[in-house]
Formats: sequence, C-alpha cells, structure tokens
Amino acid sequence: MSLHLSRRRLLTVGGAGLVLASLDGPFHATPARAAVTTADLVVYGATSGGLAAAITMRRLGRSAVVVEPTSHVGGLSTAGLGATDTGVQAAIGGLAAEFYRRVHVKYHGGTLTPTSPLRMTFEPHVATAVFAEMLAEAGVAVVVDARLSGIGRTGNRITELRTEDGSIYRGGVFVDATYEGDLLAMAGVGFTVGRESNDTYGETINGVQSRNTHQFAYPVDPYVTAGSPASGLLPGISATPLAPAGSGDDKIQAYCFRMCLTQSANRIPFGKPSGYDPIRYELLLRHIQAGYAGPFFTTHSIGGGKTDSNNNGAVSTDNIGFNYAYPTASWAARESIIAEHRTYQQGLMWFLANDPRLPASVRDSTARWGLPVDEFTSTGGWPPMLYIREARRMVSAYVMTEADCRGRVRATDSVGLASYTMDSHNCQRVVVDGRVRNEGDVQISVPAPYPVSYRSIVPHQAQCANLLVPVCLSASHIAYGSIRMEPVFMILGQAAATAASLALAGNLPVQAVSVPALQTRLRQDGGVLEWGSTGEVILDNAATTGITRAGTWVRSSSTGGYYGPDYEHDGNVGKGVNRLRFRPSLPTTGSWTVQLRWTAHPNRATNVPVDIEHANGLITRTVDQRQAGGQWVALGTYQFRAGTDGSVLIRTEDTDGYVVADAVRFVSA
Repeated sequence: MSLHLSRRRLLTVGGAGLVLASLDGPFHATPARAAVTTADLVVYGATSGGLAAAITMRRLGRSAVVVEPTSHVGGLSTAGLGATDTGVQAAIGGLAAEFYRRVHVKYHGGTLTPTSPLRMTFEPHVATAVFAEMLAEAGVAVVVDARLSGIGRTGNRITELRTEDGSIYRGGVFVDATYEGDLLAMAGVGFTVGRESNDTYGETINGVQSRNTHQFAYPVDPYVTAGSPASGLLPGISATPLAPAGSGDDKIQAYCFRMCLTQSANRIPFGKPSGYDPIRYELLLRHIQAGYAGPFFTTHSIGGGKTDSNNNGAVSTDNIGFNYAYPTASWAARESIIAEHRTYQQGLMWFLANDPRLPASVRDSTARWGLPVDEFTSTGGWPPMLYIREARRMVSAYVMTEADCRGRVRATDSVGLASYTMDSHNCQRVVVDGRVRNEGDVQISVPAPYPVSYRSIVPHQAQCANLLVPVCLSASHIAYGSIRMEPVFMILGQAAATAASLALAGNLPVQAVSVPALQTRLRQDGGVLEWGSTGEVILDNAATTGITRAGTWVRSSSTGGYYGPDYEHDGNVGKGVNRLRFRPSLPTTGSWTVQLRWTAHPNRATNVPVDIEHANGLITRTVDQRQAGGQWVALGTYQFRAGTDGSVLIRTEDTDGYVVADAVRFVSA
C-alpha cells in the first residue's frame, strides 16, 4: 500500500499552489533515469478526471500516482475553461461537486460542508489552488513532463508504463485519463476517431450536419481572389464537395484555446505572433465587410474582472479543419499542430485589435481586452493547454449514443450522470453554391440528466483487464459531445478509481467488478447515479421537441447569460402575434416550481406576460427582462400531471421592448 518514489520531477504543494520540487528540495536536476514507482493505481493524464481518480484512490486507503505527459496539471479546468459547462447542476455529485464547493468557499469564505453551494465559474489560478489542496490532503504525487513511451503486459493486463526519461510506473490497475487516449491505444484497446454515420448507431444528428449555428450570416466568397475559382481556395476551406447529411467521416470538431481575458488597466495587449499571415483572416474580413458586426468571441465572466473566452460566430477562435491529424499523431506532430493553433488564435486577436481595414469600432472594442498579468505567468498570459474537445474514443461493450442522451434508453449500470447539450463545434469549411459555409456544428439539448454506463469506461476484457478510461470513453461522436464536460470527467474519474479499488480487493478484472457494490460505494461518497422523481427538468429554446412558436422568432447569442446554445427574441415586432410555448415532459405527478431564464439588456421589455398552464388551471405572471438576466427566476410552485399536459407560454402583447425566450426549468418540490 505504500507509495515508493524516486527522485524525479514531481508536483508537490507549496503555499501558492502547485510548484515543482523533488523529494528532498526544490527541483533543479535532470529527471532521474530508470526510476521505478509502484502504486495500486497508476493514472496517465493529470486532467480533472485523472486527478479525481487519484484523489479517490487515496481516500479509499490505497496508493496512487499520476503521470502527466506535459507540464500542466488540471486539464482544461485550470487552463482557461472557467465558465463550466454544466447542464443540470444538481446532477453533479461526489468529488466533482466537492471541487466546485471548494471553489465557492475560495470566493465567498465560510466552512466547506456537503451542503455548501457549488460555484461553476472561477479564475484559472483559483482552480489550480483547489486542486493543489485536494492533492495535498490526499497525498497524491503528480509526475509531470513524463511522456508515455511503452508499456509492459502480461496476457491481457498492463504491468507497467514506461516514459521517455526511462522511468517505470508499475501498478495493479491503470487509468487512461488523457484527452487523447494514448494509453488505451498503446494497450491495444479498440478505438475510433471522427464521426460515425447516423446509420451506425441509429442516430439522427451524427455525421455531416449543415446547420445555421456559428454560421456565415452574409454571403462570403471562398476564393483567394474573390470571384476567381482559378485563384484557389482561402486557407482552411475544403475543395471536397459537401457529403450527404448524416454520412460519417474522419473529421473531428475544431479546437481552440480558452482565453482568460480582462479589461484591467495592466492587461497584456494582444501581440502579433511570429508567422502572422493576414490571409488567414481574409474570410473574417470579408464577413465583416459584408455587414457582420460581431460578436467575434465570447466574454463569459468568471470573477476577478476576467473572462472565459470561447469561439463565437462563423470565424472565431476555432481553427476549423487544422486538427484532423492530432488524435493519433506523434508528440512532435502534435506540438506542431498546437503551435499552428496558437499562431492562428493569437493572430486573430491581433488582427481584430489592429488591422486598419477593420472598422474602428471593431478594433477599439477588441483592444479594450487583453491577457491578465496574474494568470498563466509562465506562458505570458496565454493558456498553457489547447482545448482538445475530442480525439480518440474507445469502443467497448457499451457505446453511449444519442439514444442515451435523449433518454430513449437508460443504462442500468450507471456510475454517474451527464446532462449537457449534445454539442459539436464545426468540423470543416466547404463551398456551397459558390459561397463558404461551415459544417458540423450541432447544439441539441437533452431532456434530462441521463446515466453513463460503467461498461462505457472499461474496454473489452480480452483487450485489457485492468484499464479504465473515464475521459476517452466509449461513445459516438454526438453523444461524446454531451458527455465531454469537466464535471463529468471528474465524476467518471471517481467511478474509475472506486472500481479499481474493488477490482484489487477481489483480485478481479475491472469488467467483473460488482456493479451494485460499485454503485453503493459511489452513493456513499456522494455520487448521483439516477434521475427520477426528484430533481429538475429543463427545456431549452433549442430543443427539437416540446417547443411551439407562433410568428417570427430570431435566434441570438449576442447577450451572455443564456442557457444552452443561444436564445430567441421577437425582434421587438409582431406584438401579440409572436408567442413561444414550452411544453416539457415531466416524469411524475406532483408539485413543481417553475423557473424562467432570459438574458437581460436595456432594450428588453419590462412587462412580459408568462402563462403557466398547470393541473389546476392557468395563471399569468409578468417578468421584467431588463433585470435578473442569466439566472433562474422562480414564478411559483404548481401542481402538474406527469407527461406533457402543462406548459409555459411567453407572450408579447403590449410589451415595451424586446421579448426573450431562452429556457424554462421545473424543479420538483
């Protein structure tokens, strides 16, 4: 049970967070060669899911070590993704919920308790400090800059990992918690990359999807010389004709860096990167010249006057089409791809802030932002990790699909819940009717939290009997788009370690672990495994069912605080004609509190009538949409019958501004 560590580059805990050290003082030397570490659990990948696995294993009384191929610890949770994609917050339990409760205490003080609120937005250095505390309390060692070079096997079991510096990590059970799935691939576990066709798993929104989100709002010519096909296509545009809808391919959704920005006076201005090429931004220039006025990136507030800034619009921070080789590439090739993404995105920000061909309003509004001086200090304020939204995905005995996300099937071996929108960023740019068009963006909400199968995080036993995969789990492209959120990775990391402990106790392959015993322990440790009569049901404006409209409604994402991919508004016209009704499917008869969400702005209506149809009749509430934006506003508690009898209708009669329809939430009372 003891953890044996040799002198090498380790992450331990200092007063300001994670610092480099060796066992006997500050680290200065070259990592030792051929050092051997033995632990019950060896975790490859210091992502949030990997850290959750190691912390859980230590809390269960067993030894664990984390081996990270880069110098960064915490994955995207500490690399700029500070506006956490949550779906239904109440579906987050266990160690993941504890992490977000600790974040709340960091900002608001008080004593950490199991009932402390969760805070889902945070600055990167705060997330780093929280992970540092949890690692220190559990006594977890994290080895950085240790790239996998080989493995040892006996039959269908991994016996050791070997890293490029010659070190060896031996264990009873292994976890691949990387975003790339490098360990599972080296272990001979089956995987896939890209998009399945809809026919593969009987889905409807997988494969090629040409939709209108993050799409060109105005016609843009795709050729280097506008109007001249002979001049060739601008960078990043595919010459291959658009394939039929729903067909599969090897393309993956775009990557970007999640920037942490600020308007602080001592911000770091956007610099012009080496290798800057203005042709990379010609599409955006033409889109702006055609009439597009933004937004060009998101500015979600995370605290401390800072943002988590993500892709927004047809041409933004996503470097569409430049990541296809990444999932299975060598580290040298990956570093080249990462550098390409960094140059593109840094160049994008410099272009928006400085190019004289742009309107002054665009340049000035961008230049008001910059990088904070107190985040990512070792990389000049720039995020240290590229957002790998999707890479390899394991193929195991249970593949999570759209049917799981929509609740049409429910895995009985649940080890946690997912609840975020089925979300894929664009995968390619193509030419359609002589104009450039993005393809691949899908944003479809799920009706309720749904279980993630234990079988989806373990490979086929014949392939490997002592490996668990909580990040690159077995899921179709579109289902993975819903599951691939940082809270879920932590939930599945905790489940993986708990299963590993049970496997060691019974000398079992991980596939033979008793699921009831696993579920019992997860519940004991705060896990949320089912979603039934208690909890909440959320219906978003982007849902494909449960929404009916009259008149004309306009999709928008220009004002932050919305739930799901966007919201809708009435354009401040068609008063009395424009109406939008939410009709949810409630699981049980009983009392439900109705909550409404909108985005606030001075141009909104102060007198929006909202009709709530419930089991005992109909009641009308009036809401002021200039106030209380970006939060759930309670409209009362009412009796509803199970099914789709009840509804919430947003009307526009006599309203004194824009009326917004975003989402409705029903919370069981």
